Amino acid sequence: MNALTKLHLLKIIVQWRLTWDKRNTKFKPPASVKDNPKFMSPWDAISKYIKDGDVVSTSGLGGNQRASILYWAIRELFEATGHPRDLTIMSIGGQGGRGIAPGTVEELGLPGLTTRFISGHMETFKSLLKLGDNGDCEIQMIPQGTMALLFAAQAEGKDSVTLPAGVGTFVDPRVGRGTPLCSPDGKAVQLVEPDGDQLKYTIPKIGVSIFNAPAADRKGNIYVRKAAMIGESYEMSIAAKKNGGRVIANVGKIVEEGYGDIFLPADMVDAVCYYPRTEQTGAIYHRKPLEYLTTESKVPVEEGIAQMNFINQVLGITPRRSELDYCLARLAASVFADNAKKGSYVNIGVGLPEQVCRLLNEGGLFDDITLLAESGVLGGIPAPGIFFGAGSCPTTIVTSPEIFKRCYENLDVTCLGLLQADSEGNVNVSKRGEGCINYVGPGGFMDLTSAAKMIVFVGTWMAHAKMEFNGSGVKIVKPGTPKFVDKVDEITFSGQQALKMGKKVFYVSNVGVFQLTEKGMELIRVMPGIDIQNDIIAHSTMKIILPESGQVPVVDESIVSGKNFKLSLKN
Repeated sequence: MNALTKLHLLKIIVQWRLTWDKRNTKFKPPASVKDNPKFMSPWDAISKYIKDGDVVSTSGLGGNQRASILYWAIRELFEATGHPRDLTIMSIGGQGGRGIAPGTVEELGLPGLTTRFISGHMETFKSLLKLGDNGDCEIQMIPQGTMALLFAAQAEGKDSVTLPAGVGTFVDPRVGRGTPLCSPDGKAVQLVEPDGDQLKYTIPKIGVSIFNAPAADRKGNIYVRKAAMIGESYEMSIAAKKNGGRVIANVGKIVEEGYGDIFLPADMVDAVCYYPRTEQTGAIYHRKPLEYLTTESKVPVEEGIAQMNFINQVLGITPRRSELDYCLARLAASVFADNAKKGSYVNIGVGLPEQVCRLLNEGGLFDDITLLAESGVLGGIPAPGIFFGAGSCPTTIVTSPEIFKRCYENLDVTCLGLLQADSEGNVNVSKRGEGCINYVGPGGFMDLTSAAKMIVFVGTWMAHAKMEFNGSGVKIVKPGTPKFVDKVDEITFSGQQALKMGKKVFYVSNVGVFQLTEKGMELIRVMPGIDIQNDIIAHSTMKIILPESGQVPVVDESIVSGKNFKLSLKN
């Protein structure tokens, strides 16, 4: 990426940051569509089509596909009139602003406005989590992929789905609390129940679908050409109409008929809200989209990733990685290469797994595997940070219900992060602390780990530890809080269920690699410089199994130093 590109991106970021709270919820449709009553201002669309007590669904992930002007319109109308109120909001993925960025679903986090919130990933929705802690909102947690498939089920006239996702975890009423995270009166209805060796999930019927799309023509047909993702827009809109509800589309361009394939025909849409500041992704408007986030990209995939990493670093979203982090990523990538097969469909999670993804690309494995994001993006490289859910140079973009359906049919590998792991191979990624405000939620984690044949977890050995890395080995200078424990604080992934389903499960840390076996968590590789007794066994309450020989193979020097590091699929 050259200096001129960086300067251009800096200009975009500064302009966006200075105006990110700017909006006009009463923005009138242009004269070119004045004869079509479907086109209306966001304020008018909300006041006409969202009523007190409605169940409202919205689509998006990370900074992608935010229908910001509609969220603002709902908030402003409520503040001005007290209506609409007592809404149920359903948002499958992390569309909040972490209490910082405006124009997200968090705009709806006002007492009396939203009284029930259902999602798969919670930590970005700070305003809504505060409502939960204050007793002003019922909060329900459903796995992200399961929720997407529930939207699709409603579109087909069904009211439930039965899946293995969540069996043996906190969402399984036989093991944990089920779907309610908090309830003002303690009487929240369970949205899950056991069904044999699986779980049966339900959600309320969608009454209103609101979503962001790139464009509409003058008839009101909706197009998704040059979208970064399309999420759940289609299925939840079909579901709303089947339920006798309404569909409100927020678009960034008005185009000529035939601009692309029609995504939703005009007769399926009740209101079209054209607004020129509608974003393709964070800071980027549909009127000037990032081409490398689309299936029409002619930009090299590495250039797209470099630009997104630059934007994330400027915004302070992507953490700065150390050499020890890069070593950990190389170790995880080598575990992947040793066990994955050519032709595999692979999902990569956020955080440290993004570094693993980078190495898979640099190692030349992308010609042998297909990467996918849970939003529905296939091919290319999954996007990091604020762009998570999009991809650099994707080959195909489908809906998120469709991608989760494909995952359940054909996902070979998923590489994900962890907060804790324990003696039975259980993993916690959902609970960081007490109260709603510290809750993370599983996101797509439960569906992806249920669907994948092989799982590679990546995480540091300890939190807040001081560790030295000299290029040839690792030394623990000051121990921190163990992340590998006897029992996790909350089960988001069941090790025993994974064994029952015949999965291969690895846990890659910066002291070594564990594999889940029938005997327990077996240490199968150790980092040079690490003393197994003093640095691992003595600092972990997790029960650790050693090989029968007692000798644990030491991680190869090329993985530790990065010199002459190469990847090739062994299978």
